[in-house]
Amino acid sequence: MSNRDKQNELKNKIVAGLEKVYERLIEFKKEKKSELVIMQDDKIVKIKPE
Repeated sequence: MSNRDKQNELKNKIVAGLEKVYERLIEFKKEKKSELVIMQDDKIVKIKPE
């Protein structure tokens, strides 16, 4: 396996992990009925997860 293949594999694992964390965050916010703070068009916005 080349160095580039190893980097791509690591990148894919990192992206998959971040997606899982995002899903868990949304579930947690729904459960606690709290707002999610995001940045949208250079502005800080609070939204309720649905």
